[in-house]
Parts: sequence; structure tokens; C-alpha cells
Amino acid sequence: MQAGVTREDARVFLDQAAEQTQGLLGEPERALRGGDRALHLVDVTMMYAPRSGGVKRYLLAKRSWLSAHRQDMAHTIVAPGPRNGRPSSGDVTIAAARLPFGDGYRMPASIAKWSDVIRRLDPDVIEAGDVFVPGLAALDAGQALGCPVVGFCHTDAAALAALHLGEWARAPARRQWAETFGRFDAVVAPSRHVADRLAEAGVANVIVQPLGVDLERFHPRLADREGLLNRLGLAPTTRLLVFAGRAAREKNIEAMIEAVEALGDPYRLLLVGAGRDARAAPHMLSLDYEQDTGVLARIIASADAFIHANEQEPFGLAVLEALASGTPVIGPRRGGVGELIDEAVGQRAQSVRAAHLAEAIEALFARDLGLISQSARRRAENRHGWEATFVGLTALYGELHSGQRHKAARPPYRLPLTA
Repeated sequence: MQAGVTREDARVFLDQAAEQTQGLLGEPERALRGGDRALHLVDVTMMYAPRSGGVKRYLLAKRSWLSAHRQDMAHTIVAPGPRNGRPSSGDVTIAAARLPFGDGYRMPASIAKWSDVIRRLDPDVIEAGDVFVPGLAALDAGQALGCPVVGFCHTDAAALAALHLGEWARAPARRQWAETFGRFDAVVAPSRHVADRLAEAGVANVIVQPLGVDLERFHPRLADREGLLNRLGLAPTTRLLVFAGRAAREKNIEAMIEAVEALGDPYRLLLVGAGRDARAAPHMLSLDYEQDTGVLARIIASADAFIHANEQEPFGLAVLEALASGTPVIGPRRGGVGELIDEAVGQRAQSVRAAHLAEAIEALFARDLGLISQSARRRAENRHGWEATFVGLTALYGELHSGQRHKAARPPYRLPLTA
């Protein structure tokens, strides 16, 4: 039994879960119980906090697209929350403790609890967005129900473990990462970079399915450069770079600041959400995390360039949002970002060292930003709409549900001795 969790706690939780998942089911789930049964997709993840980035935007975009285009499919998101329940959004939340310094993220503690809630939702296909408690519970529920489970690899767990804990943590994290992904009926990677990391770890038959962007929400017509510069108290001659995202160590915020400080005037770096713990610097400005994507889209479209400095980024959804906004992107040659940009839509840096970022910034501003902006928007329109992403994924869900896709042999999953 896990520390701090008694069998009485577990019994009370399961009683509450039964009431909540039966009494608070929305109309789509009730429709699944009889008549023409729609395909019920359940997404589970712990990466779904108030200040979450790409994973949450992907899941919300999926919900919106399914509602508009696939009314034969029901969709439920299961994520950690402050309490067990069913908020007005239609999500199912399972109570979990907040992670210290975790920017609102919560750490699920019991596979058994999560598995029970997932099973009560009666899914036809489950997609797991991580390999922690939600992902393991998805495997357990899928085995109990006989329904397929897709693992979507949003993070390189080995690289993150090495960065945050030390190089010693890379090998064990990679082993567990690969072993868990090896159990899924299908594994999806958002980039060739992630697919290669999985293949190197021994995970076979990975499907590469790039993510997308809302081409209407992020659009060049939202640009108001003069208004943004006035808001920030900057001169019209300013060369404004922006980065929007979490203040995570792997984002290399310090390297961006150093690069702009080395260049000096007229360059300025605006950090949206990522500047909370950054050191003060003369050429850096900071805005709080922006929950309103409409406001965020106007900021990105109004900047002269977007900068991203993570060589291990699994995909880089914010980069697509910049391209759709007609904002040229400066980023590394490696990782998911390197797959999204080239000299037609921005400038690739030799590395994410400050000196190389500064070189790339100067090289970009020496070119015709207007032409690059037009090319960036065209690239987003031609390659990166959400339509392609969700048509591909729903085809995969249908194949798995109908048994047309060969399922990998999933070894029996033994539930740990928890409440």
C-alpha cells in the first residue's frame, strides 16, 4: 500500500468515482450504452494543468475538431485536478496533490484509482499522453476491457531525466520509457526526432503524426506591432523577439537572454510566461502567462520574430503558432523545432549557445522579413493545419477499434499492490 493511502481511503474514493462517473456522465457517454454505439475515445494524461502548454492545446484542439467533424465519436479527457469530479468542461478530474514548484501540475498517485475511473467510462479506444500513472492505468484498463490503447509520446523522458537529475538518470529513465511504450497497441510520435529516440530505445513500429495549428486563431491579420510596442514602452525602431512558454529548464531561457544582451540595442526579448524566474536584464521584458489564446496570438503576430532554444523539443507547437501568425522563427537545427523551420521561414542556429543564437538573430534581421513572413504563413497553411493531424489519428483509432491494424503483443500488466 502506498504511503498515506489507507484501504478506507481507497474504498471511499472508489465509491465516489462510481457515483461521479455514473451520475455525471454527459449525453455522449450515455448514448454509448445502447442503440447505435458511437466510438468513445478517452484521453488520459497528467500534462493538463492551468498553465499547460502543447499537450493541453493538442487535446483541446482535438475535442473541438471532433465536435465539428466527427459527431460519431465521443471524447472524454481524464486528468488530475484538485478534486474528483466532472467540471463543466466535460473533463473527468481525479484528485491529485500539486507538485512543488510544478507550475500547477499535479502528480497522480494510484494506478488502481485511475484504472477504475477509466474502466467506468467504458472507452472503445484509450490514448495515453504519458507513461506515468495515467499511462500505466490506461494499459491496465485497456487490458481489463479488451480495448486498444495508443501511447502518444509527447516527451523524451530520458533527456529530461538527465537534464533535471543528472546524466546517471538517463539510462534507467530510458529503459522504463521504452518498456512502457512497448506495451501499447500503437505508438505515435509528433516528430521524426521523437520517433528516432524511441527506435534507439527499442520501440518498434512508431507512427509519426505531426501536430497542427489553428490557422484562424493564429493569423497575420492580428498583428498590431505599434500597439504592442506602445504597451511595452518601446521605440518604433525596436527589433522585438518573443518567446511564449513555460519557464522550464530545457527551454534555455538564459541562453536567449544572453544572446539579446550581447546584441544590445535595438534588440529586445519579450518572455510571455517564461520570465517569472528569469534574471532581470536591460534588454529583456516579461509578461505573465497568457491564458487567453486570442491575446497570445496577437502578441506573437505583432512581434518581429519568435525565438525557441530547445534542441530536445519533441515538436514545438509554439513554433507552428508563430509560423501561422506570419512571424519568422529563430531556432536550433536539432530536435522537433529543426524539423519545422528552415531558411525559408526563419533562421536556424548552429546550436543553442548564446553566441550561436545571437548570430542567427543578426542573420535573420539582415534579410527581408516581409518575404519570410509570407513564406511562414504559407508553410503553416500548406503543411500544418489540424485537419491532417486528426484525420490521421481518427483513422488509426478506427483501425485499432475494428481490429484492422495488427496489434502488438502486449505482455500482461501486473498492477502493483496499491489500495
